[in-house]
Amino acid sequence: MLMIRKVFKKNKSTSKFDAFIEKYKIPREFLSINRKAVTRALLVGIFIAFIPMPMQMLAVLAVAPFFKFNIPIAISVVWLSNPVTMPFMYYAEYLTGNFLMMDDGLDTVEMSMAWFQSNLDDIFIPLYVGAVFYSFVVSFLVFFIANRCWMSSVKREQDEKKKSRWFKRR
Repeated sequence: MLMIRKVFKKNKSTSKFDAFIEKYKIPREFLSINRKAVTRALLVGIFIAFIPMPMQMLAVLAVAPFFKFNIPIAISVVWLSNPVTMPFMYYAEYLTGNFLMMDDGLDTVEMSMAWFQSNLDDIFIPLYVGAVFYSFVVSFLVFFIANRCWMSSVKREQDEKKKSRWFKRR
C-alpha cells in the first residue's frame, strides 16, 4: 500500500515553494507530512466537512493555531461536502438527527429553496444533532483507521528492510 509519506518523500520541495513559504512566513508544521500531522488533518477536515455551515475552509484555518496539522490536506478533505454531496449528506444528517431525538420529522422533503426557508425552524435542530453525530463518529473513525494504516505501513517497511539486510549478509 503506497502511503502519502512516500509520495511526498519522492517529490522534494522546489526552490520556488521554499521561497513562497519564506516570503509569507508559513510555519513548517502546517505543511508537515508525518503521521500526526496527516491524521489530525483528516480528523479536523472531516469533522468540519460534516457541519452544515458556510466557509468551511476558513473554519479549518481558524482551528489551525490550536492543533498542529497539515492545512492543505485538511482543506482538501473539507471538500468532501461539495455542492454535489451536500444534499445527500444533509438529508442523512437530518434523518439521523430525527432518529436520535426520537422524532418523526417532516413527512415530505422537497429540494427547493422555498421549502427549505419555510421549514428551517423544523429541520434546524435535527440537522445539527445528526451533523454533530456524523462529525464525531466519522472523523474519529477515519483518524483511527488512518493512524493504524500508517503505523502498519511503517512496520511493514521496517520488516522488509530487516529481511533484505539479513539476506544480504548471507
